[in-house]
Amino acid sequence: MMRKYDAIIIGTGQSGPALAGRMNQEGLKVAIIERHLIGGTCVNVGCTPTKTMVGSARVAAFARRAKEFGIVIDGPIRADMKLIKARKDQVAGESNRGVTRWLEGMANVDLIRGHARFVEPHAVAVDGDVLQADKIIIDVGARARIPDWSGLDEVPYFTSSSMMDVEQVPEHLIIVGGSYIGLEFAQIYRRFGSRVTVVEMHDKVIARDDEDVSTAVQEILENDGIRFRLKAECLSARAHPEGVAVQVRCDEDPEEEIGTHLLVAVGRVPNTDDLGLEKTSIKLNPFGYIEVDDYLCTSEPGVWAIGDVNGRGAFTHTSYNDYEIVAANLFDDDPRKVTDRILCFGLFIDPPLGRIGMTEREVRESGRRALMGKRMMTRVSRAREFGETQGFIKILVDADTEEILGATILGLNGDEAVHSLLDVMYAKKPYTVISRAVHIHPTVCELIPTVLQELSPL
Repeated sequence: MMRKYDAIIIGTGQSGPALAGRMNQEGLKVAIIERHLIGGTCVNVGCTPTKTMVGSARVAAFARRAKEFGIVIDGPIRADMKLIKARKDQVAGESNRGVTRWLEGMANVDLIRGHARFVEPHAVAVDGDVLQADKIIIDVGARARIPDWSGLDEVPYFTSSSMMDVEQVPEHLIIVGGSYIGLEFAQIYRRFGSRVTVVEMHDKVIARDDEDVSTAVQEILENDGIRFRLKAECLSARAHPEGVAVQVRCDEDPEEEIGTHLLVAVGRVPNTDDLGLEKTSIKLNPFGYIEVDDYLCTSEPGVWAIGDVNGRGAFTHTSYNDYEIVAANLFDDDPRKVTDRILCFGLFIDPPLGRIGMTEREVRESGRRALMGKRMMTRVSRAREFGETQGFIKILVDADTEEILGATILGLNGDEAVHSLLDVMYAKKPYTVISRAVHIHPTVCELIPTVLQELSPL
């Protein structure tokens, strides 16, 4: 059966439902198709559930430190994974149900369950039905990458998604991958009571960041009792009486890490391999992501790619911004584009990392004249008062234009405080706008003007 729509949206991640809502308001007849979980990764197995678990882990950590604050808790602190999982499932479930009800309540939108594949450039098949539209938007996201390691297919392992189903605290969790996903899970489960070992192929964690950031993040996690095995080579896995053995060296006498459970967190791959894109002229980059222009148009006229699948951002906030860009160009006569976006993201360990714009390394490599200010969190009153003095504030400024180039706040409330700098960057105003501002005491943000008043040549 052939069904005609004004627009078809494939996938219900962060950007797809929002775009469906806007198209519904504009009176377009829309089909939005989902093969698995309404709301995509973030709502179901990503941001929402993992940050709910970060919250539980933070409570456990503070409970163990209660005596430092003069609070006496009698008895041992123990994580009940069944209760933690139930809380996580409730919070994530509410988000899932909320998005589902929203879509089902749209007068001009049909929510269709099934796997969509292109059969021609402007038509997709779903369970025997063919849907056709002049506008098609691809929002199918990405999934955990499964590496081709020897023995991995012969041992049980978790991905970031299946880790959401754990109901017991692993005795010894080995995490392969020392970037954002792996490090967040490392601290979560260490604080729940697991022994945790992080295995990373590079010589530092979050390898693409500045040396001082990587070093400080590793020190924070080591202070929690997490072990690191860096420069891991010839990775492989095998079954072991205790659970699983992961080879981390390739010397004559192979060196292994032995654990009860294994989490593989080595990146993500786009869900483009089973969309039938060969029936279109849509181009992919070498990593399988859909190539798009500044307005998120693919090489096939009338087809857009939004969210993680386009490789132009790997975050919920960039996905939502993709929706805003497409909607602004389609309906508002507002030529918004991807290159207007300033890089920003967080690492939600405790204390968290907020990162915006360029790194120190990138600024140095650019050759421009620059200024930098840096202050350790040990010199921030709010951090001392709350017993959270790990980390630092670092801000980079263009010496000629006086515009902020980038910043890192690793420390108490760093993921929130960094936005005061991000907003000035978007306004393209000189750093003096914020360096002369009066901020509330005692907060982390009050030290941002102080750091900017102490800039020195990079």
